Amino acid sequence: MENFKMICLDIDGTLLNSKHQITEETKKAIKAAVNEKGIPVILVSARMPKGIIFLQKELEIEAPIICYSGALVLDKNGETLFQKHMSVLDIKEVYTVAKKLGVHVSLYKDDEWCIEKMDEWVRQEYEITSIIPNVINFEFLFEVWEKEDSGSNKILCMADPDKINLLKKQLKIDSLNIYPSKPTYLEIMPKGASKTSAIEILRKKFNIKQSEILAAGDNYNDMDMIEYAGLGVAMGNAPDEVKKCADFVTLSNDEDGVAEVIKKFCLGN
Repeated sequence: MENFKMICLDIDGTLLNSKHQITEETKKAIKAAVNEKGIPVILVSARMPKGIIFLQKELEIEAPIICYSGALVLDKNGETLFQKHMSVLDIKEVYTVAKKLGVHVSLYKDDEWCIEKMDEWVRQEYEITSIIPNVINFEFLFEVWEKEDSGSNKILCMADPDKINLLKKQLKIDSLNIYPSKPTYLEIMPKGASKTSAIEILRKKFNIKQSEILAAGDNYNDMDMIEYAGLGVAMGNAPDEVKKCADFVTLSNDEDGVAEVIKKFCLGN
């Protein structure tokens, strides 16, 4: 059994099953890794802090969290270890192109979710995260951010798959990471922030080796951390391209895949 000293878990499609729940089997395995083996479990997601912290409480774990796919890293006390935001110029360009295509745009900064109006996409996201967004005029928000020399950590564009594919093709901004997290979602983060770069910050904080990290994920935005980790795990529900870059493919998120990999590689079960 390998001696892993940090477990990094993506949330949606990995930690959570298709009903957006953590199963009892997965909770049991995570608690055993933390309490019996002393292995910190780090939740790594494109979500905002509010969308991660309640899951930590459910798991009864205390650890740093990686938000916005690495654009915001908080320690276990909620203090900022790393933050990167997009320029207002880049945000405006994304917003302009998206609006022309009729694509919903959500802006995230720190622990706030900003929208211009309620629609079906906002309601869908609320049902998943239970987070209430702030309704605000984006032009006003852009002015505020320009004065503060600030910007959002993440942009989430939501629409039917055809519109998302078209938006992805039309957005050619070198300073941004742009990727679909599912057919109807296009997630946009500042370049230079990634799940891997955030894990590297925590690797140094915990003073462990890269080979002592286990990372599991299910989607394209998880590929960098899967390739980086000492043991990179793809979920059984991951696309083939993600599975190909992994060292191990576990069961799906509806078959307790996270529990299986923790028991196999960390608990010796």
